[in-house]
Amino acid sequence: MAKVHQFDVVVVGGGGAGLMAGLYASKTAKTAVISKMYPTRSHTGAAQGGIAAALGNSEGDNPAWHMYDTVKGSDYLGDQDAIEFMTSEAPQAVIELENMGLPFDRTPEGRISQRPFGGHTNNETGKPVRRAAHAADRTGHMILQTLYQQCLKNKVNFFDEYQVLDFIMVNGKAAGVVAVELSTGELHTIHAKAVIFATGGHGRIFEVTSNAYAYTGDGAAILFRKGIPLEDMEFFQFHPTGIYKLGILITEGVRGEGGVLINGKGERFMPKYAPTIKDLASRDVVSRAIYTEIKEGRGVDGKNYVYLDIRPETVNKFAAEDGRTNPDGSKFNLTAEQVLKKLPDIIDFCRVYLGVDPVTQMMPIQPTAHYTMGGIPTNKFGEVVIDDKNTVMPGLYAAGECACVSVHGGNRLGCNSLLDIVVFGKHAGLRAAEYVKTAEFEKLPENAESASRSEFDALRKGSGKENVFDLSNEMKKVMFAEVGIYRNEKDMQSALEKVRELKKRFKDVTVSDTGKIFNTELLNAWEFGNLLDIAEVVALSALNRKESRGGHSREDFPDRDDKNWLKHTLVWNKNGKLEIDYKPVVITKHQPKARVY
Repeated sequence: MAKVHQFDVVVVGGGGAGLMAGLYASKTAKTAVISKMYPTRSHTGAAQGGIAAALGNSEGDNPAWHMYDTVKGSDYLGDQDAIEFMTSEAPQAVIELENMGLPFDRTPEGRISQRPFGGHTNNETGKPVRRAAHAADRTGHMILQTLYQQCLKNKVNFFDEYQVLDFIMVNGKAAGVVAVELSTGELHTIHAKAVIFATGGHGRIFEVTSNAYAYTGDGAAILFRKGIPLEDMEFFQFHPTGIYKLGILITEGVRGEGGVLINGKGERFMPKYAPTIKDLASRDVVSRAIYTEIKEGRGVDGKNYVYLDIRPETVNKFAAEDGRTNPDGSKFNLTAEQVLKKLPDIIDFCRVYLGVDPVTQMMPIQPTAHYTMGGIPTNKFGEVVIDDKNTVMPGLYAAGECACVSVHGGNRLGCNSLLDIVVFGKHAGLRAAEYVKTAEFEKLPENAESASRSEFDALRKGSGKENVFDLSNEMKKVMFAEVGIYRNEKDMQSALEKVRELKKRFKDVTVSDTGKIFNTELLNAWEFGNLLDIAEVVALSALNRKESRGGHSREDFPDRDDKNWLKHTLVWNKNGKLEIDYKPVVITKHQPKARVY
């Protein structure tokens, strides 16, 4: 029998969204946070460049501009009620983090410093605006540390190094989760009135990715197997600047500080693709531009990469050509000392992994799988909705990258991810805490952990004809090659068939490690099962959307088609078969029009 614990609210995931949800739920409810790793090791710590908010500390800005940029950046697939909610909450959210003790960088006057970021503009001039509040290039790390300290102060209960395996649903309501304690192999049932999933993304379905090894789509896969739909899974963002071959992220903050993209001929190429905003166009635009340069033979030495250049002499030359100035109107002049101060982690990454010093050398980069715009459908309060009519499932919430609000639509703007986790993590926690005041504990089914035990038993008793590592490599290669930056029907159909073949072969996997203490072989195999489920949904959703929009770019349907495809994709698991349907996009203030950068 599994050990049983009881809390009003249980949060699954200890990253930024989970900690924010746990913090705000714990103000009035007995709350636990379950994380498969120590919370401050969560992938939020990899977020570098900043958090978006129209503070207007350096120059004129307002939330209405931020809203429009986010709607435009989403390629008009974002729900505008949720976007307006997020962008209007943004300034207060950043100030709240500051009041918790987050050490933001400062202007000479002592205000929170802000830098330009891709797709964020002054709506009157069309030029980049300073909207990204930052703590050097380790903003996500600082958010994690700050929120974790606040959660400890607020006496949140932590179950560190517990992997959640199953969601318990009783009478159509959330009733808890089942988890395995990694250090003992014992199963635990956590009985709760409300459950908040904040388990992050699933970038590990791709071969080259900036995502942590822990990003295996656990929360989305668990709920999907319970009959809850997934939304807009075809929309995956490929960040323009990952370290060549490794995929480790080079923050957009490099371009925010003046960095430029250079092709194999030594040419700056982004003015050709985005004449107004140039290197600070939205990520989908920049990624496609890099891919086009490479495809047309202008990669470096004919290889699949271009350069990112932050050398002060190059930056200052192009800044003068662009008419860039400092906030006070004085001449823009980047120095080596400023590069070292503003981008210390990036400098270290490049020196360690590439043997390149960005102060004096150009960085080899290529697009890398970075962020999912899709996920578990929710409304703007983090409540999970289970159909095209936005029916709420009582007691179930989701926030962060595993959720689809949808504020990012077809493409996420840089710095809106940290904003997303803070705003919607907070409101999921608040809404869950409000719900449990009147909700009762549902009676747990007998042997609630039996399904999880059966999943582990199946992995231990497979025929052994297949190896998880080999299957995983096959999946990642086909997804990156055929459901990547550019897509077409033939390749995506091939990828979908391959993933379904891998799902059948996965039944012949066996785990040789019979131990219970930190059995990482068993857990990796279980996580791979989640990735296969997610990869199938991604491939099917992408195959069915016959247009190009945001991160979903089709060679056979190169144009955006608002008449037929201005709608959200929903995919259900019905007894192992996938069913697909759609629901309308919420449009309030901004009618769709062509995106021009």
